[in-house]
Amino acid sequence: MKVILKEDVKNLGKMGDIVNVAEGHARNFLIPKKLAVEAVTGNIKELEHQKKVIQEKAKKQKDSAQTLSEKISSLNLFIKAKAGEEEKLFGSITSMDIAAALKNEGIDIDKKRISVEEPIKRLGSYTVGVKVHPEITTQLNITVIAE
Repeated sequence: MKVILKEDVKNLGKMGDIVNVAEGHARNFLIPKKLAVEAVTGNIKELEHQKKVIQEKAKKQKDSAQTLSEKISSLNLFIKAKAGEEEKLFGSITSMDIAAALKNEGIDIDKKRISVEEPIKRLGSYTVGVKVHPEITTQLNITVIAE
């Protein structure tokens, strides 16, 4: 079955693409969640008109993600944690802790978008990756201090 994607769908295509999918996938998942519409003649004609709107929407999303990326990269985040001797933490700093600290700064990022290379188990400065858009990844500076 041919469908027109209304939003980016992972492993399927980008917004505005006409793709072939299994009929059950389209009827049970894509169309009810408003991720796609059936590619019939009327919808294809409407797609030509909508492509400009879709491209503008994608450009706005990318621009806002770029702005957020610049804000995150300029931020130096301080996280307080309990530490023992030799500056070792009791536990570790996880992506969930980083997401909560970012939320306190007014930036709402899902913890799944924060990639911590190695577990943070000591006091000090660290750099972690934050994926703000499928095409835009930025670095966040974190300083872990003792409580």
